[in-house]
Amino acid sequence: MTHLQTRSPQPLGRRTLLQAAAAGVASLALPARAQSAWPAKPVTLVVPFPAGGGTDAFARPMSAQFARLTEKQLIIDNKGGAGGTLGAAVASKAAPDGYTLFMGAVHHTIAPSMYPKLDYDLERDFVPLIMVASVPQVLVVNPKKVPATNYAEFLAFVRKNPGKLNFGSAGGGTSHHLAGELFKLQTNTFITHIPYRGAGPALQDLIAGNVDMMFDGLGSSAAHIKGGRIKALMVSGTKRNPAFPDVPCSTELGLPDYTVSTWYGIWAPKGTPADIQARAIEEIRRACQTDEAKTTWANQGADFPNLAGAQFDGFIKAELAKWSKVVKASGAKLD
Repeated sequence: MTHLQTRSPQPLGRRTLLQAAAAGVASLALPARAQSAWPAKPVTLVVPFPAGGGTDAFARPMSAQFARLTEKQLIIDNKGGAGGTLGAAVASKAAPDGYTLFMGAVHHTIAPSMYPKLDYDLERDFVPLIMVASVPQVLVVNPKKVPATNYAEFLAFVRKNPGKLNFGSAGGGTSHHLAGELFKLQTNTFITHIPYRGAGPALQDLIAGNVDMMFDGLGSSAAHIKGGRIKALMVSGTKRNPAFPDVPCSTELGLPDYTVSTWYGIWAPKGTPADIQARAIEEIRRACQTDEAKTTWANQGADFPNLAGAQFDGFIKAELAKWSKVVKASGAKLD
């Protein structure tokens, strides 16, 4: 009889055991990492104003760069109305899974002081991610409707004809509205407010001559100023904007306290996981720092503030307090 000899298994070395264990852990971790990857599908960005306004001027270029970098769409969903508060209410009720984000603006730190009751709470229902653009407000007029070639002539006409001119805004309680009220307060003038359902429709009516003037974000007005369809008389702030060096700033025109900027930021519904928040901030920041985005921002006289997380949250709290004081001092009301 032939006996088959069998060799006893040799004990595995410590290094071999560690390698096997590591491989096992890695194989278990891969599916989990794949499941938490963001974005794994298209992301919806709720923009609470109609297409063509200042928010769109940054949302759409950012969306294009986001899609290029992540290979996932950032779908713009325009939901305008009530000074941006309707879209905010819709976004506040979205699932906190990272696939619905909200692009709000300075208007949303004004709204709590203007609206007696909102269907959302900016601090309770959202978590701030990152500020993506900041542009100064600009005083623009329809040159065929306003008999002024510069700010001094404009101011003289307004003071001589109180109530004769009107200004369009993106809606009651928006920065366009409050910028106008603050201007009236500081210059002791009266101009009639005409609210619209977004900056886009207001701007189109300004170009068409249906309203006389606007206090608009430079981002949405820039192309029309350059095209000669509207005329810029003043840019808010302490210095001239590099994109429009011939337009005087409010400080040099005798309004040192007239500093109004329109800024835009991204929020997520409260409850969105922290890791997804971090990834969203990272990807949006990358999209805003591409050469293409930088060129777009510069052409609109905008900065990329890059305030994110806790810094953005602190800025929002300061804005809420600031605009509350302006609303009270100006006596601004919803039209």
